[in-house]
Amino acid sequence: MMESAIHPLAAMLITMLVLGSLTIFFYPEKGLLARWKHNRKNTERILIEDALKHIHHCEYNQVNCTLHSIAGHLSTSGDKAARLTGRLHSLGLIQPGFDNINLTAEGRSYALRVIRVHRLWERYLADETGVEEEHWHLHAEIKEHEVTLAEANRLSEQLGHPLTDPHGDPIPSSTGEVAERSGIPIGELDSGAFARIVHIEDEPQIIYSQLVALGLYRGMQVRVLEKTNEKLVIEADGNERILSPLFANNIQVEPIRHKKEVQHHFATLSSLKEGEKASVVAVSRKIRGQQRRRLMDLGFVPGSEVTAMFKSAGEGLVAYQIRGAMIALRRSQSDGIFIHPVEDESNDS
Repeated sequence: MMESAIHPLAAMLITMLVLGSLTIFFYPEKGLLARWKHNRKNTERILIEDALKHIHHCEYNQVNCTLHSIAGHLSTSGDKAARLTGRLHSLGLIQPGFDNINLTAEGRSYALRVIRVHRLWERYLADETGVEEEHWHLHAEIKEHEVTLAEANRLSEQLGHPLTDPHGDPIPSSTGEVAERSGIPIGELDSGAFARIVHIEDEPQIIYSQLVALGLYRGMQVRVLEKTNEKLVIEADGNERILSPLFANNIQVEPIRHKKEVQHHFATLSSLKEGEKASVVAVSRKIRGQQRRRLMDLGFVPGSEVTAMFKSAGEGLVAYQIRGAMIALRRSQSDGIFIHPVEDESNDS
């Protein structure tokens, strides 16, 4: 007669396997269940913080915030947005109305903490790293949910307590105070008017990337050449740019009202031909952070004389002689260095 009982060794192996599986799943803090709960909690916190940022954005720009706008901003359904706002209300962070959702004092304080981290991190990326401009916002979107308030305060001190981020948005103070943003929409300028860009909106990302691709940056001087209902034609750094009303709405400027404040355009270093000399006038404000410091250290400062020597085949590099050294620059770098041509005295008779 065959034995139906399980062999003791097999039973022990099965028991160990079951216990091991249960341990992997239920182990405190590090088990799969604990990790799932942690990730779910983090996801909920991120949604809460993103929603609070959106509501604050609406309040700051004096537009109504609705369930529909929250759902659109978070790319979620109306039902999920409704559940989220219910959660925000239960936490005492918002006060829903019939046609508008407002932050409570606690909710506004929470939103400003998140915004402070985001804008400080963008400033850090712009001033201290070589991260490309169109990626600043995306990096900060992640860090705003990870950096603590104490870490943000230390970062602010490291950066010299900046008042604005690289796009021109005011950075909330450690006590929750936030300044009003200056400037008017560029579309309000009259034809022929001069102005200086003080803010470029970095959302939505697709429009911001296009504005960056057009070479527009905060601090740039512009002049309106043509204005119609369909387009705005401007001169920026000596080049013509065409903006649709949609793009123009994302740019704020401060008008230049006195002619003496108008900066005359200079040629760029990239325009020099082989053997030609020039005097450096300025480095464009679009060149920031480590790249700017490197160019300054190499001698590209106002008054320095530079000579175009030769172009590297196939690599898009041009060699320049400055302060006795040979420096190779890419076109994107030499486009950002303004010069005044210098006559070669050796050719004079």
